[in-house]
Amino acid sequence: MSGTQSPTPPEITPAPAWSDDDLSQNPHTAADKAKRVEQMFAAIAPSYDLNNRLHSLWRDQAWRRAAVKMAELKPGDVVADIACGTGDLSMAFQHGGAARVVGIDFTVPMLGVADLKQRKTLGKTPLSYQAGDAMRLPLADASADVVSIAFGIRNVADPRRAMAEFVRVLRPGGRVIVLEFSLPKNPVLRAGYNFYFKHILPRTASLIARDRSGAYKYLPKSVNTFIDRAGMTAMMEDAGLTEIQVKPLTCGIAVCYRGVKR
Repeated sequence: MSGTQSPTPPEITPAPAWSDDDLSQNPHTAADKAKRVEQMFAAIAPSYDLNNRLHSLWRDQAWRRAAVKMAELKPGDVVADIACGTGDLSMAFQHGGAARVVGIDFTVPMLGVADLKQRKTLGKTPLSYQAGDAMRLPLADASADVVSIAFGIRNVADPRRAMAEFVRVLRPGGRVIVLEFSLPKNPVLRAGYNFYFKHILPRTASLIARDRSGAYKYLPKSVNTFIDRAGMTAMMEDAGLTEIQVKPLTCGIAVCYRGVKR
């Protein structure tokens, strides 16, 4: 028997979800966008909430409360929160008066964080989480009064297909609530924000998350290449929603949209 030991194989570092080369193009056109998005969110799930708070200067929770307010909840309303991530908007609806909330996301590690937070928080409204795809919701037709999605429609491979699903699961008179990043319309604010968004946030957020997936380089690129406010409004109207409302938040850094199913 030889006394020598076999060399330890080198540790293999997984390829980033989004490399610099990937992001030299429009990420929304990537054929495997869904796989990349799932990979990056799995990588950043443990530090996701901390980065949200720090890099929005704690405004992200106020944006979610504004989304709940725009939903105009009624007694007995059932809410389906899509791309729920770590559950912040789901919990905001839970504490905002919904009768029942179900959060759906296709990244299991994010749901793990959401479930842990839920078990630490007391809430009278039933709140549950399940795995599911925004483009193929595991919900019956006309089963929800509100369908919400916060900072997630931009990450869906086919947003139009997802929007059609939102309308499918809504009851007549139900509301779709979309909370999404945008860019300030004021050119000076826009330039200053984009400097922070493209050059500072990716470095500090990646450092906090110890992220090698490229998630925080993808973020500003995906916002700058996504449809604008008019495009979002048109997509909602094309899906059959009416009474579209558009509410800019914090100088237009985020926007909340609301549409009603006939």
